[in-house]
Amino acid sequence: MRKKILFLFCCFCGLSVFSQENPQNISYERIYDFIDELANNKVIEINSHVKPYSRQLIAEKLQEAQSKDSLLNVRQREEVKFFLNDYALECDTVPTGYVKWTDNKKFTLSLFQPAFCYKQENNNFKMRIVPFIGADVYINKKGSIIHRYYGAELSADIMQHVAVWGSFRDHSYNGNHLKTGYFPTRNDKRNGARISQSSYLNLLPGCEYKEADYGGDYSDMRAGISAYTWWGSVSVLKDNLEWGDNYHGSNVISGRAPSFPMISLKLTPCKWFQLDYIHGWLVSNVIDSTNYYVQEESTKGGEVITTKQYRPRNKYIAANMMTFRPVKNLSLSLGNSIIYAENSVHAAFFLPIGYYKSIDHMQTKGLGTENQNSQIFFNISSRNLKHVHLYCSMYLDEFKLDRLKKGNSENNLFSYKVGTRISDFPLKNLSFTAEFTRSNIMNYKHSIQSLTWASNSYNLGSYLGDNSQDIYLALQYKPIRGLDFTLSYTNATKYNDYEYIRRDVGNAIAQKPYDEKVWKNDEICFNVLYEICNNIFIHLDLAWNNARAYDMSWKKSKAIVSENCLTEQQFLDKYTPKFYQGENFSAIFGVNIGF
Repeated sequence: MRKKILFLFCCFCGLSVFSQENPQNISYERIYDFIDELANNKVIEINSHVKPYSRQLIAEKLQEAQSKDSLLNVRQREEVKFFLNDYALECDTVPTGYVKWTDNKKFTLSLFQPAFCYKQENNNFKMRIVPFIGADVYINKKGSIIHRYYGAELSADIMQHVAVWGSFRDHSYNGNHLKTGYFPTRNDKRNGARISQSSYLNLLPGCEYKEADYGGDYSDMRAGISAYTWWGSVSVLKDNLEWGDNYHGSNVISGRAPSFPMISLKLTPCKWFQLDYIHGWLVSNVIDSTNYYVQEESTKGGEVITTKQYRPRNKYIAANMMTFRPVKNLSLSLGNSIIYAENSVHAAFFLPIGYYKSIDHMQTKGLGTENQNSQIFFNISSRNLKHVHLYCSMYLDEFKLDRLKKGNSENNLFSYKVGTRISDFPLKNLSFTAEFTRSNIMNYKHSIQSLTWASNSYNLGSYLGDNSQDIYLALQYKPIRGLDFTLSYTNATKYNDYEYIRRDVGNAIAQKPYDEKVWKNDEICFNVLYEICNNIFIHLDLAWNNARAYDMSWKKSKAIVSENCLTEQQFLDKYTPKFYQGENFSAIFGVNIGF
């Protein structure tokens, strides 16, 4: 038996090419943008619809670009050299730094870039420790919010087959400097500083706040362990995912929800096929009245009383994505997923290649009970035209052919995104992005709250949710290494708002989508970012926005049962933090070590 186990291990690990599986956090947008730029210019090829990338994959793509330096301009050559220093361990060397202690072989301790790196000469063990610390100041006419964070990340590679990593960050948003005229009480200032909430329609990372009377504190711990070889990996991790090509928030899995634990499988047995699979443990934010702890408390009289501490309802996700590349620079992806909320995990949903809706029907239809919540998604990405990335992603929540027939007023539940990015054309170092997203009524929702397409109450898909439209345009100019200027315009619109009430859902999806506006936000942003050295940033963001809502309370007498007929202020409070309500000129200045 031992010999069989050893043989299987050797089959998995005993190959000559390796692919370290420490992931690169998706919040480090500069490296993802640069890899995308190289792919758009046909210097490299990349499957960009599934993120995060592994650090080893990024290092390999940078080395490939370096070997084709004749295809790069001056700034791009400097960027490649700059980024490779951050991925030195993945290239079997140690990084350089401006203030450092190193022997140039085994280890380096650098203040600029801030990191400690170590590797054995035989590369059987590599380790990297990076500190995080930073502060951002948000300012507009309503006062200021101070955001600070700190933490560290440790990643290690063992015997070139096992990757282990952990990343911790503690965040604080302080609202003590908000103006009393807009935020009269201390409680108003605390809530005003909490500019990321599950109902707010913005792209700020999702979180769960701890108690803090001055604002909002939260922490984020991500970690993982992977066994890998050149053709794939198996991982247990807690991380943020992004599925679906995009430059302004995916409509499939956006990565905005807080990180969640999962089992992940990635297979790339050949150049033209890739399989991505996860089984994750989501946070339902729904109380399970049958599951609780009993807590004993004593009174002064010696009487013992007990209270029940209820636990959240279980919530799981299984999802796969199969990607085919029939010709160079063209990828076609098909996947499906299921959200289920049984008392324990289901073995059938651990199958990496499976149609989960069919499996679910086999489990539930015989009992005549409500089935789980399943989805299908597609992604097409083309870089066949040099400098041009064309992409489209679609998320199907519920689809029936009968709804396509003439006379059937019901709409299918789906979301789609189409977009393009043009890089280095017509001018070098200049890129243009255009993206359009629409999501139909009831998409992402479910009548059973523990089955919605969400975790910690944050939608896993489009940040605008259902019955919404998003237009995003951006110009980006990179004159020199590390310096990025971005000018962008966003037009985000939310239409009639409905609750998923099972007995009224037919009426809801028969309503005209994209009909009456209940909320709208126009935003023009100018962003300047300079990465001074690896992992040390300064940035300045100047923005004008106009967030407004529309009164629908007059419809109460004639609206269908499931429509939310709120006042203008109620819609505004629901979808926009007070700091950004109305018309504002805002500035954000920050200095960050780490991203």
